[in-house]
Amino acid sequence: MNIPVEMKPALWGAVGGAVALAIVGFSWGGWMTSSKADQLASARVDAAVVDALVPVCVAKFRRSADVDANLVELKKIDSWSQGDFIEKGGWATVADSRATVQDSSVARACAERLTHS
Repeated sequence: MNIPVEMKPALWGAVGGAVALAIVGFSWGGWMTSSKADQLASARVDAAVVDALVPVCVAKFRRSADVDANLVELKKIDSWSQGDFIEKGGWATVADSRATVQDSSVARACAERLTHS
């Protein structure tokens, strides 16, 4: 196939423009791949679930029999272990199930809210 000499600069310009458009679109235009969009959506869902369940956890903790002693104990524990304390106490479980939700994210957020309130 013989391309006229006059067409070559136009074709190279179109190729360069397409590359520049892709770079600008993905860098500053907000474009993303479907896998990146799935990752962002999953992270937002996880955050929304944690935000919805933390008040339930806090309410369960505050309704427990010895809330004052538990709160003192929670505040004594280092921040890395506070989520484990909430998880072991059963306050981070949902609907009396044995499994905790969101890989202990609820327990950690619940402990943070309890210690900073």
